[in-house]
Amino acid sequence: MSDAATLTRQGVALQGQGKHQQAVQCFMQSLALKIDDAVTHYRLGVSFRDCGMKLEAAECFRTALALRFPDELFARGLLAYMEREGCRWASAEAEWRALEAAIDAQPEGKPLQVNPFVHAVLSDDPLRIRRVAEHYARFFASFVKPLPPLRARAHGGPLRIAYLSADFQQHATAQLMVQMLEAHDRSHFEVTLVSAGADDGSDMRRRLKRACHRFEDLHGATHEAMARRIRALGIDILVDVKGATDGTLLPVLAARPAPLQIEWLAFPGTSGAPFIDYVVGDPIVTPLAHAAHFTEKIAQLPHCYQPNDARRARPAATSRAAAGLPDDAIVLCGFHQSFKISPGVFARWCELLQRVPQAVLWLLEWNANVRESLLAAAAAHGIGPERLRFAPLLPLEQHLARLACADVFLDAWPCNAHTTAGEALWMGVPVVTLVGETFAQRVGASLLHQVGMDELVCEHEAGYVESVAALAADAPRRAALRERLERERTTSPLFDGERFARDFEALCERLWARACAGLAPEHLPAGN
Repeated sequence: MSDAATLTRQGVALQGQGKHQQAVQCFMQSLALKIDDAVTHYRLGVSFRDCGMKLEAAECFRTALALRFPDELFARGLLAYMEREGCRWASAEAEWRALEAAIDAQPEGKPLQVNPFVHAVLSDDPLRIRRVAEHYARFFASFVKPLPPLRARAHGGPLRIAYLSADFQQHATAQLMVQMLEAHDRSHFEVTLVSAGADDGSDMRRRLKRACHRFEDLHGATHEAMARRIRALGIDILVDVKGATDGTLLPVLAARPAPLQIEWLAFPGTSGAPFIDYVVGDPIVTPLAHAAHFTEKIAQLPHCYQPNDARRARPAATSRAAAGLPDDAIVLCGFHQSFKISPGVFARWCELLQRVPQAVLWLLEWNANVRESLLAAAAAHGIGPERLRFAPLLPLEQHLARLACADVFLDAWPCNAHTTAGEALWMGVPVVTLVGETFAQRVGASLLHQVGMDELVCEHEAGYVESVAALAADAPRRAALRERLERERTTSPLFDGERFARDFEALCERLWARACAGLAPEHLPAGN
C-alpha cells in the first residue's frame, strides 16, 4: 500500500497530464492517510477547479491556508478567485480583503509568489495591479539565472520571431491569432511557435503547426531548457503569448533568451517584469496617458490589439426554441466566465430586467455552482427564476450559432468580455460596454471602436443601464446595428487577420530597428 506522500506525488503527475478525476482519487486516498497535509489539500483544490467544481476548490484552498500552506499569497488569490467563480460574493469579498491585507503587509519591492491575473481581472486600480505584477516578476528574477547578455544585431535575413505559449491548441488565444500567423510574410519573417502545452489532437493544433516555419513542441521541458532552445534558434523577437496566466512562462523570459522580448494578447495588463521590453496594445487599451500603469514601454498597433480569424465559422443562427429561449423575449446575453459577474454588475442586470419586463437574462452555466448562486441572487433582487436562462458550454461552432439568438450582449466590469465580445460582434450582436482605467476594462471599447459603434461605450453605470434599456426598446435600431455589423464583418480591420499580420509585422520591424540601432525601448504611438 502506498504512503500518503507517494499518493500525492502520483496525483500531481496525473494533474500534469490533465487527468484531474484520477488525480482527485489519489489526493483523497492520500488525505485518508494524512488529513493535515496542506500541500495535498491545495493540490486537490487545483483538480476540483479544473473539473469545474469551483466552490469545492475554494474549500480545499481554505483548508490548505488553515494548515499553513507555504505559498500563502498565491493560495489566497486562488481562494478569492474561486469564490468569485462560484458567485459566492460575500465570501469572495472577505477573501479579497484578506488577500489585499496580506500583500500590503509585505515590504515594498519584495519578491512574492502572488497571482497577478487575479488582480488584473478583479481590481479596478491599475497602479495596484502593476505593484502586484512587479512582486511576481521579482519572484522569478530572484532564482532564474539569465543567459549571457545578447545584443540586437542586424543580420540581413528574415526577422526571426518566436511566439511562446502553452495555449497552442483549442484555446481562445489560438483562435484569435491563427489567421494572423497564417498570413505572416514568410519571405521577410521566419516564424517559430514555441509550445509548452500538451498536444490536444485538435484541428486548431494542426492548423497552427501549418501556420509557422517551425513548431517547437517543448511540452514537459524545464523553463531553463526552453530558454536555451530559444537562444539556440537565434530568435530576434520573443513574443510572450501567455503572461501571468495559469502555467505562466515568465521564468523562460526571465532568462532573457532573446535580445528583444514583448508581451502581447494573453494577459490584460503589465507583466511587471524588467526583462520584458514592450507591451503591445492599441490607442484605447494602452493609451500613452496610462504609461504609469505598465513597467514595459507601450507599443501601439494602429487598430485593435486583438486579432481575429476571418476564416472561422459563421454558422446560421440556431432557433430560439433549440436554445431554450422564448421567441417573443428581448434576450440580454451575459456570456461571461462567472468570475466577471460581480454583485454590482449583477445588480445592474437585475435593474435592466425590472426596466424591461419582456427581457430574459441569458447566462453561461460556466461551472457546477453558478446556477444556484445566481438564481438566489436574482431572487434577492425580486427577479423570478423564469427571467434567467442558462446555457451549457458548447463547442465553438455551436456556441456561435446560438450566440446569434441574442438581442444585446451585456459586457461586464472591471473585466470586460474579450474573445466573447469579438464573437458576439462577429455574429451580429451589438455589445454595450462600460469603459474604465484598467487594460481589462478597455477591451470592449477598443473592439466597438473598430466597428464604428463608439456610441455603445459607456463611462458610468447609470449610462450603461440607460443605453441597454434604450436599445432593448428599439427594435429598428437593433436591426440597423445588425446590418452594420454584417457589413463590418467584411470591411473592419477587427475581422481582418491578414491586415493585422501586416500591422504586427510593421511594428516588429520598428522595434527591431530601434534595438539594432542601440536605442533603449521607448513608447511607440501608433503610426510613429
